[in-house]
Amino acid sequence: MRQITYRTTVLSIAFVLASHFAIAQNKLATTNPSFTIENYYKVKWSYAEEFIDLWKRNHYPLLKKAMEKGDIISIHAQKPILHSGEDTRWDFKVTIIFKNAQVALVEDVTAPYKAQLYPDTAKLAKDEQHRFDLLISHWDVMVEDINLNK
Repeated sequence: MRQITYRTTVLSIAFVLASHFAIAQNKLATTNPSFTIENYYKVKWSYAEEFIDLWKRNHYPLLKKAMEKGDIISIHAQKPILHSGEDTRWDFKVTIIFKNAQVALVEDVTAPYKAQLYPDTAKLAKDEQHRFDLLISHWDVMVEDINLNK
């Protein structure tokens, strides 16, 4: 009985989340076709610059290819000038504006460009694994602009 209740609860939560996501996606499609995701990275202490260098070398060129294709409108990266508390700190933020929500939600929009840009896939995999080893946490936030004059 307990397993059925747990499974029912998980399925109910999944259904509610899917419904809310579909509503949000529909709303975004009608109000603004572009879709913005902020990617936050929290890196092990003293490794932020190495992480950013690896990101710029291995991931940024893939995003630029997607931008050349028209799937991405803009890419903007930031890092904090001063640090904050450990529970709220992040070391690197990338804001990507996609042409629409459908493109933004493709699992790996940059996959078609990997072989083209990185013929040595073993080296890319090793470098990317090292980049992920430097991470403490990573989260993505889907955001929308608010018109403050309405």
